[in-house]
This record gives sequence, structure tokens and C-alpha cells, in this order.
Amino acid sequence: MRKKEKETKGQSTLYSGIDAGNSKEVGFDVELFNFESEETPLLSLMLRAKHIDVSSRIVDNYAFADVDISTVKTVAKVEGGSGTSFILPLSEMDKPYVSTYSTLRVRGVKGYTDDGSEETPRIDLQLYVIGKDEKGNPIVRCVNGFRRNPTDAYCQTPTIPADTTLDILDVALPEKQDIVPPDSVKPIPVKVYLQKRGINNSMLKRSIDEYEHAVRKLKRATNRTLWIGRKGKISVKDKYMGMQKVNFTEGIRWAIKREITNPFKWTCEVFISWLKMFFAGGGKPIEPICLCGSNFLGNIQCLDFSKYPGIKIMFVTNRLGWKVAKIRTLFGDLEVKHDPSLDKIGYSNSAAILDFGRLVHYVYSKECSDAAEMNENDAKNSSVIIYEALALEGNSHIFIDCEEG
Repeated sequence: MRKKEKETKGQSTLYSGIDAGNSKEVGFDVELFNFESEETPLLSLMLRAKHIDVSSRIVDNYAFADVDISTVKTVAKVEGGSGTSFILPLSEMDKPYVSTYSTLRVRGVKGYTDDGSEETPRIDLQLYVIGKDEKGNPIVRCVNGFRRNPTDAYCQTPTIPADTTLDILDVALPEKQDIVPPDSVKPIPVKVYLQKRGINNSMLKRSIDEYEHAVRKLKRATNRTLWIGRKGKISVKDKYMGMQKVNFTEGIRWAIKREITNPFKWTCEVFISWLKMFFAGGGKPIEPICLCGSNFLGNIQCLDFSKYPGIKIMFVTNRLGWKVAKIRTLFGDLEVKHDPSLDKIGYSNSAAILDFGRLVHYVYSKECSDAAEMNENDAKNSSVIIYEALALEGNSHIFIDCEEG
């Protein structure tokens, strides 16, 4: 946090450490967060999210680096036979997730006793990956399969139907194997564009009310952009600077990959299914919060949870200082907060359930040389510049679209 400067008459300290007449790349500070933070909650969450200073205006965000792919499926039937090893047919998408020395549980295919003579109805078959074929399919052997003779070294090939689900378990290394094969799955980065915006310092020469009005306008516009801005870049020609590039950041409405489309009116059961999907359908949420439009919030207040004793709604002040509805469920606790911007941009019936612990605030902190004053004696041309973007990590975030059409 930057040290707060001494306030002078007629000058706001919403931006600390920035003198009139200077133009620097800065992140929002605590004073700005505390200024009407509940009116722009998505922006406020960004300002309190994990902060990463970057040296580029476009960064690679490994959004799904922590996503755990735990199952794959067969794409063709495996015919049973007397062979002791066989190829497991997987899709091109699934092949990289199964590495050599992996173990796999085959759902719905029965295993056998230790001597391979009798089926074990409640214990599924387990496979061991001993290599890959030329197409990248796993070559496997059965761990607990059928043996013609108890003394046979290996089990025989079972019948495995197409579209069978296999759970990916841990690797099992041979006793003298000290080298673990590298993971063949590499996280795929998403390009995040940092958008440049700012506020003119001429307001500092006027009144605090005028400066705070300008800050309020900037924060609300930024909050709307963080919701529905579209990623892109174009070149523009400036009469002073010549050709320059302009970046546009992507709003989380489009960055969230899990989306539910639902009619405006919904029931307790539907709401519970959303909570189940959020808490159990992706990565374990670190700090869940729901930002919603006014009609969505109204719907929650109309729900009758009397038949569900495991759900409690209370009104609390959270650690950010906001008054929120806290919904306590068996899955976990969810804070619900109205975001006025959603009403403004046509999403009053909708909501985003976010994992605050997996939000990332990228800030380009290098000094900005192309935003200097046009005239050193003309303070009205100086600005405070912000260069930043909000990005997501993990796959727990959900957008619930309840708008008609």
C-alpha cells in the first residue's frame, strides 16, 4: 500500500502518492476501494483480489491450470480375449491425461479375486498403463482381472464396452524406476488484454465534490466494463502521438465458461441445484460470493426454504465491510450481494457466482511515457492513469443467465 499523502485544501486523497502534473501507471489503492465500494462490487473485488504486476499490456493467464481432469472414456469396445495386454481406445482430447504408469479404475466392469478365479461384483476392474501405441492410446494390463490359471503371471483381456468411464488414479512406478515421465498435459494460457483508463487531474484544482464525482463516474464505467467489455485491440492515429494501439479488456460475463440459462422464475430446488453445481461441480471454491441483479436478489427473498432445514439465510457484514445475505448450506456458505451495474446493463434477472479466492488483478505498473502533459505549464492536461485487467482462475465460477430471449 502506498503511504497516504497529507491532504491539502480542495484536494481529494482518493489517489494517494500522485501529485498534480504527474502522469504515472498506478493501481487503485485502499482509499479508492473504500469510496462507495458497494456501488461497484465487481471492481471492488478486483481491487482486493490477488495482485500481479506485469511488464506487458497483454499477459498469459493460466485460467484452468488447477483444473483436475479425473476421468476419461473409451471411444470403442474392447473385445475380451486371451491376450495379456491390450490397447485402450480414447479420444484425442483424453489421451494426454493418461500417462505411462498410471492406474485406471474401470467403472461397471467387474474385477476378480487375487487368484483371478472369481468375480468380485462390488469391486471394479483396475488397469495399469505400461506404455502408449503409435497413436497415443494407452497400452494396459489388468491388475485384478481373470486368470485362466492362478499361477499365470498376467490377467487376460476383459470386455470393456464403448463409452465406459475410467477414473484416473495415481501412478505406480516399478521398483527400480526413479524417473517419472513428464506430464503430457500443458496448461493452455488465455490472452488477457489490460485496458488503459484514467482520470484528469484538473479536478484536483477544483473541489473535492467535483473530483469525487469524476472518480464515481470512472468507477461505475469500469465496473460495467468488467462485466461486459469485449476483448480486442485496434490501432488509432493521434495528432500528437501518431499511430497507437488500444487494448480492450474482456468482461467476466464472457470469460466465465460455465453458464446456466434459466427462466426468470425459479424454485428452491433449482437454486439448490445451482449451489451443488458451484460447490461440487468444479474446483473447491475458496471464498464464494454471488453478485446479482435486483430481480435475482428479489427472487431469492421470495423462496420458501422451510422444507429445507439445512439452508439458512442471514444478513451479515462481511470482511469487506458490505452488508450481504449469507446463505448457509450443507455444501458451504455463499454471500449474495446486489451489483447495481447488472441492472444498468440488462442483467437484472441474472447473477454470477464467483470464487473470490480465484480472481486475479493484473496491473501494468510501468511509468506511462505517452500520457505526459502536452504542455508542462498546463495542469489541466495531466492525468492519473490505470492500466489493468480482471482475470479468472479455476473453473468454479458460474454465470446464471435468467434474461428472456
